[in-house]
Amino acid sequence: MTRATTPAPPPDVFSPGRIGPATLRNRTIKSATYENMARRGLVTDALVDFHVAHARGGVGMTTLAYCAVAPEGRTDGHQIVWRPAALPGLRRLTDAVHAEGAAVSAQIGHSGPVADATRTGLPALGPSRRRNPVSLRAVRAATREDLDRIVAAHGAAVRMAIETGFDAVEVHLGHNYLASAFLSARLNRRTDEFGGDLQNRARLARRIMHAVRDAAGDRIAVLAKLNMDDGVPGGFWLDEAVVLARWLEADGTVDALEMTVGSSLLNPMYLFRGDAPVREFAEVMPRPIRAGVRLLGSRFLREYPYRDTYLLEDARQIRAAVALPMVLLGGITDRAGMDTAMREGFQFVAMARALLREPDLVNRIAADAATRSLCNHNNRCMVTIFRGSRCVLVPSAGEGG
Repeated sequence: MTRATTPAPPPDVFSPGRIGPATLRNRTIKSATYENMARRGLVTDALVDFHVAHARGGVGMTTLAYCAVAPEGRTDGHQIVWRPAALPGLRRLTDAVHAEGAAVSAQIGHSGPVADATRTGLPALGPSRRRNPVSLRAVRAATREDLDRIVAAHGAAVRMAIETGFDAVEVHLGHNYLASAFLSARLNRRTDEFGGDLQNRARLARRIMHAVRDAAGDRIAVLAKLNMDDGVPGGFWLDEAVVLARWLEADGTVDALEMTVGSSLLNPMYLFRGDAPVREFAEVMPRPIRAGVRLLGSRFLREYPYRDTYLLEDARQIRAAVALPMVLLGGITDRAGMDTAMREGFQFVAMARALLREPDLVNRIAADAATRSLCNHNNRCMVTIFRGSRCVLVPSAGEGG
């Protein structure tokens, strides 16, 4: 007679969790939100203070975003590039976060066609030639030599992340950055071994992940941030994301997956549900582009309604396809959303805008399960990335109360 097995209860979100060799004090992660607080590619006091505030606020791990593996892979000229000159500042940042009891991850990648050549002074690279709709500069089709160099640069970045004390790296395979652009049949028109069917379009992402795993070994955790849906016709979509997630699991190159959506190149608001701050974006654009954003910005910055755990339905399908630990992103604002993620089989939750509004939100939820975020999803925090990311509802230094 076979005795029925009782399913294990879901983990408590405030219990320790493990990703590869890294143990987090709880299962909350400050998701990567580009801070724009580095200067000349180096860590600043402001950048350290930003992550210390989130560590002190209770997250299990905070994520430094976004560190480029190559100079042309930046989205702006101040962004950190993995190189020897940046390492002392990165070590200072990890030491400061660890002193607060949190783990710290570095998001690494290459922005590809999303790069703004007017800010970096270098040509942007993509799978195929096109024009960046924001900078209006041409994007050059990457050569095989470019791709070999970029793959190797991911491995070098991981070795530097280990040297500077990071607990994890998060490889950016989303938002139509370079690897994600190669995955998109809409953006990838190549006829070589990197274009065509999904196996070819996924070749770059898988090569990157192999280089990352080879460099990481068992010394640092490896996460991948992978699109489920580009949010544009003809782009990468969920059915292909399920297949790629299975391939990555079979390759043995990742310790956890964080699923995301949207295209920084073609449909940025698809990830950021809520208001679309078109007028505010126009105000921070260079003059030649400002008028166009005012007139046509609503076509580029499309508005999608907000609801809690808004990526859960699609992420469930990835969850059902792989046994890898997974991080649920999108509309996690309270204990109810956290508990839903745990019941659905996710091992971690990622929070972004809610923590910009209240860096101590995790501690407050742990103390009182009825606590809800004050974030109202107006998305004007997106505009602040041009001057230093923050919630516009919180007075910055020098402003009144």
